[in-house]
Amino acid sequence: MIGPGLSLEQAPPFSVPLRFFLSAPLFLITAGLGAALSPDWAVAPLATSTLALTHLVTLGFLGMVMLGAMSQMLPVVAGVPLPNARLVAWVSHLGLLLGTPCLALGLYGGEAALLMAGSSLIGLSLLVFLCAAGLALMRAQASDTTQAMRLAAFTLGVTLFLGLGMASWLIGQWAPAAPQDWLASHVLWGLGGWVGVLVMGLAWQVVPMLQLTPPYPPRLTRWLWRIMLVGLPLATLTPSPWGEVGQLSTALVLIVFAVTTLRLQGQRKRKVEDVTLDFWRVGMVCLIGAVLLAVARMRGALPEAWTLFAGLLFLIGFATSVVTGMLYKIVPFMAWFHLQARMGFKRGQPNMRDYLPEARARGQYHLHLAALLCLLAAPFHPLLTIPGGLLLAASATWLGWNLLQAQRLYRQAGAAGC
Repeated sequence: MIGPGLSLEQAPPFSVPLRFFLSAPLFLITAGLGAALSPDWAVAPLATSTLALTHLVTLGFLGMVMLGAMSQMLPVVAGVPLPNARLVAWVSHLGLLLGTPCLALGLYGGEAALLMAGSSLIGLSLLVFLCAAGLALMRAQASDTTQAMRLAAFTLGVTLFLGLGMASWLIGQWAPAAPQDWLASHVLWGLGGWVGVLVMGLAWQVVPMLQLTPPYPPRLTRWLWRIMLVGLPLATLTPSPWGEVGQLSTALVLIVFAVTTLRLQGQRKRKVEDVTLDFWRVGMVCLIGAVLLAVARMRGALPEAWTLFAGLLFLIGFATSVVTGMLYKIVPFMAWFHLQARMGFKRGQPNMRDYLPEARARGQYHLHLAALLCLLAAPFHPLLTIPGGLLLAASATWLGWNLLQAQRLYRQAGAAGC
């Protein structure tokens, strides 16, 4: 995973990405409890509770993890450090930490002051991070992974612009001609672009190196990000034939990526038990299902229950599963890497499996799977919102505890000088 351009001095301090990772489960806990206490989200995709819970997951959980991952992966994968990493991390983390709950509460209660405070804090934090990441990516050596990261950063910028426009509309500062089109574009660029492209680009490095699979075919990776670069802008040109071409090409890229990942995982060099594989396999299957339902929605009206089902497949089934599996690989690698950078290799140092043992991660995986099954059934049986939300909160609590234990072991090993 360590790229040719990496030096130990380039890597940011462990605290830079770790603060994002440790904060992320708090928002998933809040989303789970909110889902259990406000079951009306399972009735309508555009209910205020649905919007609030969605942003707790996308900004609070996924956003935190992805910003933390990019701050670490830029020097590791691209060979370029994030400029002023400590300051950028502090501003970005604090803005998301305070802005996300304000935005969620504003969406739920329709409070203009909370919407303005939340959107302002989030806008500032993401703009600071995007400027720093953009400067780093401009200096990075071109590769399919760095190109995907550049595209992901661009899609995050577009998503932020559309989101701020929607917030301004809700506050009453302007009136777009077609709010539904703004919302559809916001969802497309945020989920298909920012989440989909970044996961795809990181997977090209993380899956072969840490899951011990064969590499992704270079011809495939070369074309996937290029098709997304063209397909995402075209997909916003709806209703039009070009818009349909863009949507179908974007859907095709995500399905090809998921199928290829599953195939490569089936060709692993070491057939040892690894919970990360299970998280990723669940994620890839859910991604395929979510994309197929999105294509079906393009072809005709999809009942609201199935629209919610597709959204849950993507957010909880795909994105949350894959990001959780990624944490179980990235955090141990980071702890091992930074301890070696500080102290050099010494006998008695924890190995990567010591930081997050398989048994602890496996227990959280089973709880996550139970939560996912209940939540997927909730649009058809709303009473399942209560166990589904509580199981999600419990799963996120377990994840947070596992990450804290990894941090604790890192500190103990460093203090002991082992």
